[in-house]
This record gives sequence, C-alpha cells and structure tokens, in this order.
Amino acid sequence: MASVPFDQLDGFIWMNGEFVKWADAKVHVLTHGLHYASAVFEGERAYGGQIFKLTEHNERLHESARLLGFKIPYPVAEIDEACRTLLKKQGFQDAYVRPIAWRGSEQMGVSAQNNRINCAIAIWQWPSYFDPAQKLKGIRLDVAEWRRPDPRTAPSKSKAAGLYMICTLSKHAAEAKGYADAMMLDWRGQVAEATGANIFFVKDGKIHTPTPDCFLDGITRRTVIGLAKDRGFEVIERPIMPEELEGFEQCFLTGTAAEVTPVSEIGPYRFEVGEIAKTLMNDYSAAVQPKHAIAAE
Repeated sequence: MASVPFDQLDGFIWMNGEFVKWADAKVHVLTHGLHYASAVFEGERAYGGQIFKLTEHNERLHESARLLGFKIPYPVAEIDEACRTLLKKQGFQDAYVRPIAWRGSEQMGVSAQNNRINCAIAIWQWPSYFDPAQKLKGIRLDVAEWRRPDPRTAPSKSKAAGLYMICTLSKHAAEAKGYADAMMLDWRGQVAEATGANIFFVKDGKIHTPTPDCFLDGITRRTVIGLAKDRGFEVIERPIMPEELEGFEQCFLTGTAAEVTPVSEIGPYRFEVGEIAKTLMNDYSAAVQPKHAIAAE
C-alpha cells in the first residue's frame, strides 16, 4: 500500500481524454456511481514498461459497461494508448493500472439515463497485494460469511464496483481474525473464489478450479490455466464443494493484483506450498515480463 493517502499521491491521472494533476482528478459528491454503484473498473499490471494483456483488460472494461447498460465514449484503442502514455508520464516500469468508468452527477436517483459517462485511468506503484513473506509460506484464508450471488440477481460477468461490496465485507472480517483474505462460497454453497482472486486446488497431480458461472472468469485465471496446460497438467473446471478441501494437497490464488499466490490454510484445512503451485508462480512471473523492456521516459 502507499505510505500516503491515495488522494495525495503525485503525478497525473487521465480523465475524460485529458491528463490532469493527481490532486485535481475529482468528482462531485452527488456522482451517481458513488450512490448507486454504476461504475466498472479494471486492474492491470505493468512489467518492465509494458502493461500485461492491456487490450484484453480494456475490452473487458467496455463489456462490463455494456452489461451495466452504458457505453464508454472512448474506444478501447484510445484507452490502451492513454494507459501507455500515462505509464511513461508517471515514470514507472512496474506499476498497477486502474481504468474506471462511471455515471456522473447530472441526475440523482435510481434512473440516470442522461448522466455523462466518465472514464479515468490512474497508475501507481503497488508491489504486492499480499505480504511477500506470507506469500512465500502460503497465505491463510478465512471462510467468508457472505456469498457470491445467483447470476440472476446481478451481472456476474461484469467487473462492476457494486459486486465488490461483499468482498470488502469479507476481507475486513478475515483480517480482523488475523487472516490475509477469505474464500467465498456461491449462493449454492459451492466454492467460488477469494475476495479479489480466483482459486485453484491440486490433488494427485491434477489441478481443480471452480466453474466461473457466477463470478469473474479472470484474465489471470485463464493465463494460468494456459500455462498449466503447456506444462502438461490436467486442469479440471467443475463445481467444488467445501468439504472436498480436506482432500486437496495444494491451493493457490490468481489475479492481476495477487498474481499467483500459494495458500497454506483455509479455515480448518491445511495445504502445502507444493511444486505445482511454485512452478506456476514462476511460469507466470516469466510470462508477464516483456521480451524487451521499455525504458521509462
């Protein structure tokens, strides 16, 4: 985390087509996205001066907005270029990239058909989502009280701000108990994901992961599945019940912020930081590095 509040960091933010000073990137208190969660966002990472799977992330940003019923007025290519330019403007090689789009403050109320659709990009240095020492040993997860909702109640394929309310509640509760994060079940009682990352398990040399039918099919998730298959590992996507955790040998999380993070404990269940998790952690680290690093300007 940053050592100063995020609203006091230095540099620039791209906002509605312009680069503005960090401190000047503001919205009104009656912004619809703040009151009614009509906002979508992405989490991206830059390595060696290049943003990993940039276009794929920004295409998903547009698709998330479509699922929430609005259209971002800046095409994917323009957002891509703004991200690249802002990374150089910030002078970073390795950084976290956060595009976000939201309904503005022209109307207040549930309906906001005429509100402006705003878009912004912020980039800051965010080395590791989890404590590096904990990550090497495997992080500890609680089992969340809150569950991922039935997709008939919320647009689960969208990276929508409102869907993360229960994630914040769950992570805060886990941290209060001394855990790093929490594993969430879905409305059926099946294993779903962690609060901001997808989850995988290993048993008898095979990798098992929940079917993403009510939570985000992460870009990092798909990347790691590809890396695992390249190694010859069998990856099985299927419903997983919580009582099955007793029989799994390894567990790890995947996500843009989490990257590949081994898990040593989920509630009463224990896992080893085994070779498959370590191998995929190393393979992912290699995959995200550009072949030719771009020098900061």
